[in-house]
Amino acid sequence: MKPFTRFAYAALLVPMVLSGPLSSSVLAQESKPREAQINVSGEGETAVAPDMAILSLTVLQQAETAEAALTANNAAMRNVVGALRERGVEEKDIQTSEFQIFPRHEQTDAKDGNSDPGKIVGYQVSNALTVRVRDLSKLGALLDQSVKLGVNEGGQISFTNDNPEAALTEARKKAVAQALAKAKTLTEAAGVKLGRIIEMSENSVRPMAQPMMRMAMAKEMAGDSVPVAAGESTYTVTVNVTFALQQ
Repeated sequence: MKPFTRFAYAALLVPMVLSGPLSSSVLAQESKPREAQINVSGEGETAVAPDMAILSLTVLQQAETAEAALTANNAAMRNVVGALRERGVEEKDIQTSEFQIFPRHEQTDAKDGNSDPGKIVGYQVSNALTVRVRDLSKLGALLDQSVKLGVNEGGQISFTNDNPEAALTEARKKAVAQALAKAKTLTEAAGVKLGRIIEMSENSVRPMAQPMMRMAMAKEMAGDSVPVAAGESTYTVTVNVTFALQQ
């Protein structure tokens, strides 16, 4: 067996010397008591009158050929877009959201468990618009005229605010105030003092879209403007706050 040289012996001693301080440092960190904490949540809500509506308007046309269906759809859509612009809707607030063209098949009975799409009997073209209406006083008349000019499928209508930051700021303040009140109540009941804020996070919820009547139904009401009630838009903010506790 080859004897150790003095260099090899020194190399063996190095990790032994270094391991002492490192081990004591790790043990000190592990033995340090964890800071006492409390986690609470608060919710704030603000309701404001909306100043903008977002519409989904669809023109659907059917014909024996794809070309004829497309031609009819284009003509109706041009009339709708023209009417929107005449009523003050800016070009930037009109956007194509969907376009589809597909064949229509003759309905046939399935044979031997195998489905048969049947022969093509025509074509269908669908063109959808997303429209932002910033003058709500024109909304009912705009819907009515759109139906008369060719809109025959309804999507959704949602009321919102062009700049909701003021409403969200107010909701945030209410949420934080509620969280702080909860924390104070809990700590006073437990006989401890509330310390610094360790962590805070939020989750905001904006108004959900509201279902709109189908345009085919609205068409039966042609002659009078479609009645529309904007109501209020409710903005909700939830905050989670972690506080330290003073023992």
